[in-house]
Amino acid sequence: MVEFMLEGEKFQSGAVEPGLYIVATPIGNLNDITIRALKILAGCSLIACEDTRTTGKLLKHFGISTKMLPYHEHNAERAGKKILNALSDSKSVALVSDAGTPLISDPGYRLVSEARKKNFRIIPIPGACAPMAALVASGLPTDNFQFAGFLPSKTAARQKRMQELVDFSGSLIVFESPNRIHACIDDMKKIFGAERNISICRELTKLHEEISTASLAQLAEKIDGRKLRGEIVIVIEASRQEQVIDVGKLLEELLENMSLSSAAAEAASLTGINKRELYQRALQISDRKKP
Repeated sequence: MVEFMLEGEKFQSGAVEPGLYIVATPIGNLNDITIRALKILAGCSLIACEDTRTTGKLLKHFGISTKMLPYHEHNAERAGKKILNALSDSKSVALVSDAGTPLISDPGYRLVSEARKKNFRIIPIPGACAPMAALVASGLPTDNFQFAGFLPSKTAARQKRMQELVDFSGSLIVFESPNRIHACIDDMKKIFGAERNISICRELTKLHEEISTASLAQLAEKIDGRKLRGEIVIVIEASRQEQVIDVGKLLEELLENMSLSSAAAEAASLTGINKRELYQRALQISDRKKP
């Protein structure tokens, strides 16, 4: 039997069956850990983690002394072999990230893929997940969504990625660094249009949690001059596919007799969509028609 602590009380847990356990850990508030996760972490043979210092603090808080093995993108091949060898020896291995659910913008995909190929048992232990927490609290539609991870850090690459996502028919979820949030929002205004609603979710589950949902124009003004801290999740309102199709046809008709700028201005007055966004669409249409 092994022990762990929860709110000052000792609990016991038996040994964990062999297999690879994908264990979600808190994204900020330690009270979000699940009882099942604690039992797995306390009873497994080995914990594979991104940073032993970060995971070590979590284990110390709950009185867990299981051996840790660093597993991150820089040592994935070498450490992955050790983990697969442990599984071959009928050991139980818990895979954790620094925070949240492993493999969601975190290392682990290759390990799980290799373990699956070798027919090792793989067991998900669900729990905290920042993208899901942001989505359900945003007030934006949840029936259809896409998680796109971190946007590129360079402006040109970031705008290109946004262009690829602009017409998605569900809610979009992305991560962003506090150092790039202002540049990111500026790019979103250009690509998605200032009227598109988004939700900026910061420091989720922590003391200074902040969730703001409004149009891009309104939120750009709200955060202007502010130095935001902590991890940030952005949820972006779905594109209206019917509107996109209609606007495309409208711009094609207007471009037959108008310049790019005039066509964008006229379409903006008819649809209420941001003129810059319409100009970019008109430019794409014009480029496609060039011989």
